Amino acid sequence: MARRRIHVSSDHGVFMISVAAELADMHPQTLRMYEQRGLITPKRSPKGTRLYSQEDVDRLRRIQEMTAELGLNLAGVEKVLALEEELDRARKRVAGLEKRMRQAQSEMEAELERVRKSFRAELVPLRHTGALIPIRHLKRRS
Repeated sequence: MARRRIHVSSDHGVFMISVAAELADMHPQTLRMYEQRGLITPKRSPKGTRLYSQEDVDRLRRIQEMTAELGLNLAGVEKVLALEEELDRARKRVAGLEKRMRQAQSEMEAELERVRKSFRAELVPLRHTGALIPIRHLKRRS
């Protein structure tokens, strides 16, 4: 029998509440309470069953770490998570701005090179000095 490997995205809800609670080392009621507070938002099956993803389990572990090891209350956890999300949005915005800056810089360099080439085509060396003079000045003398 051939084996088939299935890849599940880390944000895809696959764990029922009892499994997610066990993976996060919490009581299922704690997960329900965190959902009520908006700390976690599990996916729902068509019948309404909560389905937790690996990302949800990781977030639950992070919440537990902040409360148990760092001594934060849930209001503090909410604030930390909100600040982390704000920081993530700011990082994405900076990355977008940096990308736009690189594009603009590249366009500017290309335009500068185009202008340099257009001036080179208009300049001719003056025989006795070696200086460059615009070709339009030579046309006036003729």
